[in-house]
Amino acid sequence: MLNLSSPGARGDQTLSHNMTLLAHHELGGFGGMGEGMSLQKTKDGRRILWMAHESAPKNFTGVDVTDPRDPRMVVQTELPHAKVRSNSLDVVGDIMAVAYQTQTVGLKPAGVDLFDISVPENPRLISHFDCSGPHSRGVHAVWFVDGKYVHMAAGAPDFQPRNPLDDQFYRILDVSNPFKPVEAGRWWYPGTREGDSEPAPQRLVSKFDTGFRAHNTNVFPQRPDRAYVGYIDGGAFVLDISNMSDIKVVSHWNHSPPFNGFIHTLLPLFDRDLWVVSDECVQDNGADWPKLVWMIDSRNEKNPVPIGTFPAAPFEAFAKRGGRFGAHNLHENLPIPTSFKSDTLIIGTFFNAGVRVYDTSNPYQVEEVAYFVPGAPKLSPAGAVQLNDVFVDENRIVYTQDRFTGGLYILELNI
Repeated sequence: MLNLSSPGARGDQTLSHNMTLLAHHELGGFGGMGEGMSLQKTKDGRRILWMAHESAPKNFTGVDVTDPRDPRMVVQTELPHAKVRSNSLDVVGDIMAVAYQTQTVGLKPAGVDLFDISVPENPRLISHFDCSGPHSRGVHAVWFVDGKYVHMAAGAPDFQPRNPLDDQFYRILDVSNPFKPVEAGRWWYPGTREGDSEPAPQRLVSKFDTGFRAHNTNVFPQRPDRAYVGYIDGGAFVLDISNMSDIKVVSHWNHSPPFNGFIHTLLPLFDRDLWVVSDECVQDNGADWPKLVWMIDSRNEKNPVPIGTFPAAPFEAFAKRGGRFGAHNLHENLPIPTSFKSDTLIIGTFFNAGVRVYDTSNPYQVEEVAYFVPGAPKLSPAGAVQLNDVFVDENRIVYTQDRFTGGLYILELNI
């Protein structure tokens, strides 16, 4: 039986351990934020945090965090209509890539925009790459860290999935000429496209079936020939992208079934031959529990072996706190100058269980070392915070945001 008097069970409680709130910004009353956060250093010495919104009417917001105790919104843009969201973005230098996903197939804009943000107050559109089509909702997530390639989970006008839940796959966009992006490669789970010779994959039971489709598609300079892909119900993949026109599977790991699907992120810890793999909780009130963060031994790249999970916040306290409870986004050691990088400290968001920090020095016994759980934001339909994404800068300042109304929280990590 759930004990609603347990510490943390009440959505209005703020909980903190080894993290200090420096500032909170409600973003002009439009505090429902998605999965895209990146930090720009401008030529005039400012630091601008860029964030994608979870849903209409806003597209993306830029906040000056030069003084993290005094964040100031410098720009907030509008979406063209209510049935599209941006959700994901990344920044390299003065160029920002923004993903657009529509509520239903066949709508526009559905693709990727590139913006010149050299003047943050006045983002200027450079180009749009169209991913719309009769079976496409566009782009859910982008990875853009080298200035040359955008790796993304996307639909396409020429891709027809056998099951409509499987509409987004891995695509690589060459943006070396940002005015004329072109596709450089693509890969999808065999058997999910109409016309594939492979059989369709066995699906999870309908209440947990969220699709065989790509989510995070990460490529790091340590291994530019590898893409580390979370493929939702399809599991975690490492792909050989040395020939982008002929992508091949190197590794595949999946826990579902018997678990309830939705692998979100595969984060490699290169110097330690480890992967950190996060699930995503997508149902309220613990209905799809457990959604965990996994530690994987990847010494043999072709035979990844799970060796444990990160300690979860107590189910009896958080399952009924309000909204979703379980793993989601990780800070991904982005290879950009403004990003914190660590092969031992892992920071993630867990919806109503807040942002949490883990020491993985002993991968067989991961320890939680810090957390921050804000009280319920004003007017939140969940009745509790729903921390959605996290970005940690090179100064160990933690930026995290709420999915519905809470906006931006800026934290100091005290470890």
